[in-house]
Amino acid sequence: MLWLSEIMIQNPDMENFEQLKEEIKKRAAAGELFFRMDVKPQFEDTPADWEEKLEATFTSKF
Repeated sequence: MLWLSEIMIQNPDMENFEQLKEEIKKRAAAGELFFRMDVKPQFEDTPADWEEKLEATFTSKF
């Protein structure tokens, strides 16, 4: 199970939403099957529809 909070904690050097999306893509490609969004990303460029965008990023591997 991949948790958004886990990604954020493990990558404290992330500076923006695009970097977060890239990390999620890497994790999905590495074989993660489930993704949970338990926190809201606190980047200046986090869009209002951030949940949909992250879900789409994660599932784009299929």
